[in-house]
Amino acid sequence: MKIKRLLALAVTVLMLLAVLAACSTDDSGGTATPAPSTPAPSGGTDSSGDAGPAGGRDPYAAPAVISDLPRNETLYFAGIQWGTVNAWNVFHANSNNMANDQNGGGSRTMVWETPYMYNGLDGKMYPLLADGDYAWNADGTEITYKIKPAAYWSDGTKITAFDAEFTWQAGYSTPNANGNWTPFIADVVAADAETVVVKAALTGGKPSNALMVVQYIGQQYILQKAWLEDLIARNDNDPVKVVEDPGYDFVWSGPYTRYFDDDTRIVLIRDDGYWGQDASMWGQLPAPKYLAHMFYADNPAGDAALAAGEVDVSQQFIANVQYLWEREGLPISTYIDGPPYGLCVNMPTAWFNMRVPVMNEVELRQAIAWAVDYDAINANAMTGQSPTFAEVPRSLMNPTPGEQAMYDRGKVSHLQWVGNDIDAANQLLDDSGKFPMGADGWRTYNGEKVSLTASCPYGWTDWEASIEIVAAAGARIGIEITTLFPEADPFLGNVTGMVQTDYDIFMMWTNSVAPSEPWGRIRNILSSEFVDMPNNWSGNWGGYSNSRIDEIIAAIPLETDAAKLKDLYTEAVEIYLTEVPSFSLMYRPDKFHTVNESVWTGFTEQGDGRNVPPFNCVSGYAIADLYNLRLVG
Repeated sequence: MKIKRLLALAVTVLMLLAVLAACSTDDSGGTATPAPSTPAPSGGTDSSGDAGPAGGRDPYAAPAVISDLPRNETLYFAGIQWGTVNAWNVFHANSNNMANDQNGGGSRTMVWETPYMYNGLDGKMYPLLADGDYAWNADGTEITYKIKPAAYWSDGTKITAFDAEFTWQAGYSTPNANGNWTPFIADVVAADAETVVVKAALTGGKPSNALMVVQYIGQQYILQKAWLEDLIARNDNDPVKVVEDPGYDFVWSGPYTRYFDDDTRIVLIRDDGYWGQDASMWGQLPAPKYLAHMFYADNPAGDAALAAGEVDVSQQFIANVQYLWEREGLPISTYIDGPPYGLCVNMPTAWFNMRVPVMNEVELRQAIAWAVDYDAINANAMTGQSPTFAEVPRSLMNPTPGEQAMYDRGKVSHLQWVGNDIDAANQLLDDSGKFPMGADGWRTYNGEKVSLTASCPYGWTDWEASIEIVAAAGARIGIEITTLFPEADPFLGNVTGMVQTDYDIFMMWTNSVAPSEPWGRIRNILSSEFVDMPNNWSGNWGGYSNSRIDEIIAAIPLETDAAKLKDLYTEAVEIYLTEVPSFSLMYRPDKFHTVNESVWTGFTEQGDGRNVPPFNCVSGYAIADLYNLRLVG
């Protein structure tokens, strides 16, 4: 039992008359009553076990709706959804539905399911709808997997390979559904009712990117063919109408479905006929009967609900999160006991807008990046919830050991700045001769004062604090930087628009974990394919272009020699740190994972031996947590 939890739970006993929860052996060396192990997906073909349905299921029958959910049957979330659900159609243009999130780092599979679940801790795929491991053919051009015999749709019909095939085909009937995949996937076909073949798009006889083919089977939901056919037909085969259809009649395969939603909350209810309780999968149903999310006005409201025990799982950044147990004695914890408290795999980044003429001067970009005080960002914006750039030198890789091993740090160490180097930044600008310092203490460029804007969305408090520190660094080297904090919608609309010049420097995220990383992140940050792309949510928002980088991005997926691959990654890092088209401000979790254990316990934590990622119990293999949860007491 971790010390912070002993103290916190003791307080909870006094306050709430709760009893102390059992917990598993942890990495601090303490022991307590062993927790039940997470049921592991076997991927086997035996569907004759005693648990759950074997050979079929009854169609789901919706129960009557009750307004007050039993607290001991409900798992509450915060920070995943911020407003009313718009649709239950996976293809909808803006469903705003916490159940619908297809992500390379782990799609949410509470309602709709993927063939495999990606595990961001070990980088492996675990079978879900698929029966056992996938297999490449001898030429490395196709992946084949089987559908589990026990897998059934909520209407009682069997899930087949034809569903997977038609899901791909239906993607051509909706705008952009297959657009992100067609550079890497040529087709998805059913060899028979049980066998799915995913055919790679080829370049020179080789897969354009084998990792993206693997990512597809862990990211893309399989949807029911019959339902998709009806969806398309009732919308007259019009792709625009298809993505506008709310899809309330959806069919699902997962352990939960829609219970009710309104302008205050969304609630999912467990489908007790769920096929996954079969012995070939989890062998049981998930513990919570309901998954619920209230719509909070802002982060402080969600944080208050977490502290009050009204939220069990929070996906919100909480400044000085450790105070919740150290000072307030609450039964709240994070995946890691100490700093950085979470699994840091994302790198929120300041992008230079290359469409602004002065931003094309590399000395200016370098000087600003060198001058920023990243330790102040870590202390003030992240409250220590990030490794420092001294601990994990900057590159294009996240801090995980696997990615850090993919480039040669020795060859680029002279480029890996740690920040707050005002003298070097000023010297660089002086030596360039392009930015003379005026008598007023401000530098000029072509006779005009250098005056820039730096921006991020209003209310994203840790990002706002970071941008303020960037602006302060500018002032110390004679560059005026004014901060702008528009609302998120107009900010994101501008940044992702075809050509924006509203912000000279602006913050955006990067790719986190996925089978295709770090290649995908390098593409996300540097690929010229995204320059001036309309509705660009894919990356390179600053508009940087470098032909050699494009060659490297194209070469990495085709390279099989490990040494040559490392050379390519190292060269990409060298170019990035030299050209500085953008610069990361911190390392950050892909998902914050803070839990209150006053009602439920058994959540994943570092060192528990369960290998479940801290992704809020719902993303990718993190859904295994739902099968390990148990009530306190």
